[in-house]
Formats: sequence, C-alpha cells, structure tokens
Amino acid sequence: MYNEIISHIKNRKTEIIEEWIDRVKEAADERMISVVSEQVFQGTSYEFVDLILLNLDENNSEYKSKLEMFSEKIVRLGWPITFVVSGLRTFTHVVHDDLIQEKKISKDREGEYLEFLDNWLAPLSNEIIHTYASTWEKTVSLQKIALQELSAPLIPVVEHISIMPLVGTIDTERAKLIMENLLEGVVSHRAEVVLIDITGVPVVDTMVAHHVIQAAEAVHLVGARCMLVGIRPEIAQTIVNLGIDLNKFITTSTLRKGMEKALEMTNRKIVELEEVN
Repeated sequence: MYNEIISHIKNRKTEIIEEWIDRVKEAADERMISVVSEQVFQGTSYEFVDLILLNLDENNSEYKSKLEMFSEKIVRLGWPITFVVSGLRTFTHVVHDDLIQEKKISKDREGEYLEFLDNWLAPLSNEIIHTYASTWEKTVSLQKIALQELSAPLIPVVEHISIMPLVGTIDTERAKLIMENLLEGVVSHRAEVVLIDITGVPVVDTMVAHHVIQAAEAVHLVGARCMLVGIRPEIAQTIVNLGIDLNKFITTSTLRKGMEKALEMTNRKIVELEEVN
C-alpha cells in the first residue's frame, strides 16, 4: 500500500497539485489569498508537495533542513498555521479521491486507504506545527530585539547636545529601556543638554508623563540638563488636567525651538550668513 501510494503521487503529481490548490483556495480566507500573488501561491504549493514527497524517503538527510526553510518561508509570508495544517489535511483527501477516480483502490478498501493516509501524514503535520511554532517564536524574538534597539535611540546632533525621539506607546518595559539608553548615552556622548522629543507619542497619560519625568530627573542626576520638546496643544492640556508639574523642566512646542534653546544653553547660536557675490 505504501509503495503504491508513493508511486501514484509521483506519477500524478501535477494533476493532484492542481486539484489541491483549487480546493485550498475554495476553503481559504479570501483576504489571505488576495494578498498572495498567483505565482507565489503556486510555487509554495509545489514546494509543499515536494516536501511531503521528500518525507517519504526515510534516508533523505535534507528533509529536516528543508522543513525548517519551508516553515521560515511561510512565516515570512504570514500564512496562519491553521491554513497550513488544513492544507495538509486537504492534500490527504485529494490523494484519496484521486486514487478512487483512477481506480487504484476498490470500493471496499476506500476507508482503509483514507485511514492509512491520515496516519501516514500525521507525523508530518505534527512536525510542521512544531517547526512552524519554533520558527515563529524565533522570528518574533528577533523582531522584538530589533524594535527595542530602534525604539529609544539617543542621537548626538552637535557637540554636547543629544536628542532622543520617542515614537509610539510607552509602557513600563519600554520606559526602562528609555532610561537605560538615556543614561548610557549621556555619559558616552558627554552630553550637556538632552532633548526628549515626544512629538511621536500619540497619548500622554499619567503613566507616560511619570516615565518621562523620571527620565528627565535621571539625566539631571548625571550632570546634564533635560528639555522636553514636541509639547502639542492637546498634550499641554492633558498635562494641565492631570495636574502634572513640569515647571522644573524646559519645554518647547517644537524640536526646532528646542534645538535653538539648547544651543543657547551651551553658549552657541544659529547665525544666518550673508551670501557672498
């Protein structure tokens, strides 16, 4: 039975894949199918079947690495694991139906063959789920590290003046990262004035304001002065309504005004030069 099924899949590979793709598309979410090009979908489907066939060869040493590569690919494509597992189950039924259509099995053995196919492909399904989950966790972990590295950079713009642009929501974990980067950056860049730019922070509530104030006070403790820039009208109103006192910090509405003020604090200023004819 085993060799008979393998031979049938290999001989009818194109027809089986085409039927399988049609069934998968019928059952899949239209939104997912619409964002994947036909070429990519076709190519990935053939790759999936090749992986199944590769699994049939118990002596093939490439199977494990190819499975990992395939899992990484579908993670990048954004395919849900439910879609992949459902596709494998559909493949089982397509092969079974094709065996019947090509009269490779008798009527009284249909159930036997279907059970065999299910049991045969179950380990592959489990392995794909495990590899997919591991790949997804690794990808998410790497993305998280990358986001953390980019989420709170302290940028030296001119000598003794650095800027930390904050973008997005600030939670407790990110606030800790901001504090660490801020203090390390002030020391390493020998900054005298630090501008914390909150232009890109959509909401400033009590917690966010508390974290920003803590960061500003920490900067003062290491011998630098801190300025809060990007105070939009709605943020100013929110800060007033929350009863938060920012009088001990210099604040400006824009980064440009903050930069001009920072230059003055370091005994410098912007001078417009006359054009020389």
